[in-house]
Amino acid sequence: MGEILIGGVASLLICMFLGPEFITWLREREFGQHIREDGPEGHHEKAGTPTMGGIVIFVAVSVPFLILTDYRAVSLAVFGTALATAGLGLADDLAKVRKKRSLGVSGKTKLAVQALIAIALWLVATRYVGLSETLRLRVIDASVDLGYFYPVLILLVLMGATNGVNLTDGLDGLAAGCCAIVLLAFTAMTFITAGPGQTDLALLSACLVGACVGFLWFNSFPASVFMGDTGSLGLGGAIAGLAVMTKTEVLLLLIGGIFVIEALSVLIQVFAFQRFRRRVFLMAPIHHHFEMMAWSETKIILRFWIVAAICSAIGFTLYQQSIA
Repeated sequence: MGEILIGGVASLLICMFLGPEFITWLREREFGQHIREDGPEGHHEKAGTPTMGGIVIFVAVSVPFLILTDYRAVSLAVFGTALATAGLGLADDLAKVRKKRSLGVSGKTKLAVQALIAIALWLVATRYVGLSETLRLRVIDASVDLGYFYPVLILLVLMGATNGVNLTDGLDGLAAGCCAIVLLAFTAMTFITAGPGQTDLALLSACLVGACVGFLWFNSFPASVFMGDTGSLGLGGAIAGLAVMTKTEVLLLLIGGIFVIEALSVLIQVFAFQRFRRRVFLMAPIHHHFEMMAWSETKIILRFWIVAAICSAIGFTLYQQSIA
């Protein structure tokens, strides 16, 4: 328990300590955010705000985790997944800055890299950690043997988590706060689970929570820095890795319910427009819909945090019952 608490607090303090200098460094090099032209009109004033804040998040996570960890395969796999997806996000952010537009790495390239990360995670999970290639439903006491389809499941979880967090990262502090809530649930889940490597997973989760909260100090409205794809893809990768290593792939739909809602709003909007030439929402993802309804940004953020907390609490409760 002591190491987990120390890791979380250390990540928070490192993020808060490095934040001001890192923001100044980004601003001096003009690593600013480019805003979509079709986005909400009020967001155009945020153009030029330093981005790639995900770098400081993962520096803050890495230092205490690498010092305190027992270097077990189960936690290193999640840590490696997070760093790999953060690296993909960093490449995307750098491409946006270089091209001076809101589009970076192509979708095909992202999919190819995510597929490679998913295969690596599958190999470690099955050959070094010893996880079975089954899907535990958790909601009911049942499991499904996926066999060769298990890597496909991991890829879907990875894509869903990274894209879900990325879509949520549209308002100041929204994604960081929601990720902190979801990762806090994973910290509690791994802490109460007996088994080799679970303490290490709890340590990594706590470090991620601490870094997210520390980053919120600078990312809360009005934001001094954005996490960029470096942060959103990296945090999404960490959440996906934790879901795989705790066999909670199905339960992630509840624990990360806020990300599911954001992603579904985009899918529904695209389908409705392509099929019926009509829009269900004023703008997607759904947090922009509420902006168009003249809700204040802080009101949207706080209410989404509440929804995220409710979803994570329900997911944690179901997990606890499944291991009882």
